Amino acid sequence: MSNPTALVQKLWNYCNILRDDGLSYGDYVEQLTFLLFLKMADEQSRPPFNKPSPIPKGKDWPALLAKDGDELEIHYRHTLEELGKRSGMLGVIFRKAQNKIQDPAKLRRLIVDLIDKEQWSSLSADVKGDAYEGLLQKNAEDVKGGAGQYFTPRPLIAAMVDVVAPQPGQAICDPACGTGGFLLAAHDYLAKHHALDRAQKKRLKSGTFFGIELVDSVTRLCAMNLLLHGIGETESGDPRPSDGRGAGGEGLPVVTKDALAGKHGEYGIVLANPPFGKKSSVTIVNEAGESSKESLIINRDDFWASTSNKQLNFLQHIFTILKQHGRAAVVLPDNVLFEGGAGETIRRELLKQADVHTLLRLPTGIFYAQGVKANVLFFDRKPAQEKPWTQKLWIYDLRTNLHFTLKENTLKRSDLDDFVACYHTKNRHDRKESERFKSFTYEELTKRDKVNLDIFWLKDDALEESANLPAPEVIAQEIAADLEAALEQFATITEDLK
Repeated sequence: MSNPTALVQKLWNYCNILRDDGLSYGDYVEQLTFLLFLKMADEQSRPPFNKPSPIPKGKDWPALLAKDGDELEIHYRHTLEELGKRSGMLGVIFRKAQNKIQDPAKLRRLIVDLIDKEQWSSLSADVKGDAYEGLLQKNAEDVKGGAGQYFTPRPLIAAMVDVVAPQPGQAICDPACGTGGFLLAAHDYLAKHHALDRAQKKRLKSGTFFGIELVDSVTRLCAMNLLLHGIGETESGDPRPSDGRGAGGEGLPVVTKDALAGKHGEYGIVLANPPFGKKSSVTIVNEAGESSKESLIINRDDFWASTSNKQLNFLQHIFTILKQHGRAAVVLPDNVLFEGGAGETIRRELLKQADVHTLLRLPTGIFYAQGVKANVLFFDRKPAQEKPWTQKLWIYDLRTNLHFTLKENTLKRSDLDDFVACYHTKNRHDRKESERFKSFTYEELTKRDKVNLDIFWLKDDALEESANLPAPEVIAQEIAADLEAALEQFATITEDLK
């Protein structure tokens, strides 16, 4: 079956049967991940590949096919436990793996009728990868599952990668990688825009992409997503375990850890959409010894300010993991642009020590997390100097008078065409102002109260005339988002007062 859409539909239809047994979409995609890996490892061990299988005998695909009934369920459970103890890619995919399909007859049908009937290794990386990506998107759309927080809209990712324009040989990192959307888009860009030689192609499979993810179950989805797109395998296509050193060295393209706990390498490009949510999992203590009141404390003397705001910490962290002249594109919520205290300190330092050249104001209604008001900040790390590196910040307003929803009016890549054109990747000095694209000098920015970068200039039609008001559900979402943000601010103040 060479059509990814048909493949997704076939796999997804079976999910609806398992839903009756209480299996969530996320659980289903996870079980598919385990079984796909076992099937592909078996295919790779046969002609024409003839590669040694990373799966120990007796815990492999033929052993699963030979079992039925309760015996199959018990054997599958033991297989997951055994493989979860291994190192390398096996350990990443199977760590803490559990069987969530309690009915052996349904498990057998999934193995025999769905997975075994397809020759996955003979499918192109595009078909396999697009099919899996389609499953992840469906999983993200499931509102109750909460997987949407790991899924950045693909049209936005594509536009961000297009303007950053990665070059062969650059190490690319996403320190909050979710299911790997940014890494895959960068991979596709490099493969499409550059005639790569054999060494460069090999480097694309291993040694170019580095993802960090906090949650085990999401790491495995990312690892499988990358593997199905040909990243993290050897040149022959063998999904063999590597040395497992992970981000910051040769080895696995994705690892599970708290990225904020410390520096994990230096990269030419960082692309990220750090998790939304106010509190950090750890408290950061800066060089001056200041900390916020939390139980778990980590010292980061390479940070400018201490805060429990997760996005502000990620912004500082991303600056620290960039090489000199390294480039970053980061999705950040509005509070990062205007929050006082640590927020102001961080914005001042970033404008001085980096060339903060572009800000894209995003519309509401494009994220699975409802009512999120977010932006993309683009900046380059620079060597130390007395003079501030930021001369002009160019802001593109894709928010005022634009309303998107996840179903009726979804964001498309073409909606970002004007931004991409205005960005002028080839030579940013040739930029020209337009209705939605304006520049602000360093002096103008630093004169603003608290160096507030939350800047608008277009007239909001909805404020001018009631006929122009967005749909009621959009208004309701925006009110809810504003109330949630206010409650978070009050909760933080209350905690600080204690």
